[in-house]
Amino acid sequence: MDRELLRQVIADQREYDFPKTFFDRSQEAVIQKFIDDPSILIISGIRRSGKSTIQRVLQQKLPESDYYLNFDDERLVRFGVEDFQVLLEVFTELFGKQSTFYFDEIQNIEGWEQFIRRLYEKGNKIYITGSNAKLLSKELGTHLTGRYIRFEVYPLSFKEIIQHEYPQALAKKVLATDDIGIILRHFSDYLKHGGIPEYYKFRKPEYLKDLYEGILYRDIAARYKLTNEKPLRELVYYFASNIGKEFSYTKLGEAVGLGSPNTVSNYCDYLEKCYLCFFLSRYSHSLKKQILYNKKCYMIDPAMIRTIGFRVSEDRGRLLENIVFLHLKSVGLEVYFHKEKKACDFVTRKENRITQAIQVSANLSDEKVKKREVDGLIEAMSAYGLKEGIIITENEQEVFEIDGFKIKVVPMWKWLLEL
Repeated sequence: MDRELLRQVIADQREYDFPKTFFDRSQEAVIQKFIDDPSILIISGIRRSGKSTIQRVLQQKLPESDYYLNFDDERLVRFGVEDFQVLLEVFTELFGKQSTFYFDEIQNIEGWEQFIRRLYEKGNKIYITGSNAKLLSKELGTHLTGRYIRFEVYPLSFKEIIQHEYPQALAKKVLATDDIGIILRHFSDYLKHGGIPEYYKFRKPEYLKDLYEGILYRDIAARYKLTNEKPLRELVYYFASNIGKEFSYTKLGEAVGLGSPNTVSNYCDYLEKCYLCFFLSRYSHSLKKQILYNKKCYMIDPAMIRTIGFRVSEDRGRLLENIVFLHLKSVGLEVYFHKEKKACDFVTRKENRITQAIQVSANLSDEKVKKREVDGLIEAMSAYGLKEGIIITENEQEVFEIDGFKIKVVPMWKWLLEL
């Protein structure tokens, strides 16, 4: 690697301006607690979710902040594992001896984990961001087991948006009618535009399309050497058009031309590891049955669903369901769906037992819809020994009991702000 080029890249990347519209992120405070921990800190998530900004904020607060390099730079396309030593020398030449390192998208460099281990074993503090969970997990698990802590960053949550747009609402114990109206307006906006920071600010469809294309081609097709991206594109199109609906690998493979269920499973794994799609299993005490059962797919952001998928109608219920799933996952809960004679959208597990059951519906004004949601919830509560369940709607609230089961109907905006 040419030293002069490396110096130029480092110098250019130091010229960083924080976004004019800056969002406080909840993960920043969580990561901040581990600054004095010797572990390597990994910040992972979909491209453009705010990982690098969080890392930059942390840099500003620390006494050593110069040893930074973003490997997602086309000028570093020829950078190899042997160039890490050159990088160390250039850092020292430019800034003197420091012991804190910051690397963006380091998984682009094959063999990076061995260099990171060398830095770690010399007592250095290391911050890493990455947009591919599989590569990070595989490489860290092989060479750095027990030496790192990983934090996942998702697009802006509704609570983070309210914290930015209308923070006074979060400080009030009781909300006035005007407060609720403003929150509902922001929620309707979130349902449409999602929480990917740059898109949320500028609302340019080209931004999401560019992000999507980058994930398909750079993170999946190029990385896994897929010679024909058409089946992959059709697979994502199917998922975005059928959010929260059950599917089998076999039937889906036939529909998109992938044939083998194993190939479909591999493609789903690629999509999940780059944080574009997430796959939900039907709960069973038997892991073997969980593997054989149908899955459901949810996606990283409401706006991405609208951009990629096909819809005859808006289908707010499915979009609301996707938001609930994302929120449950982003707060670290283990999530499944329940299905026997009836169905329940989500059950969460903690310490080897199901701890809550949740249904999601746009509204309960139709008695048939209400009965379906209540029956599925009660079946799930009965199956897992729960006395209370939740139905999340767009803006309804009540509490009632049926056959000794307590059912709470809560507005989604309130549930998102309180959880």
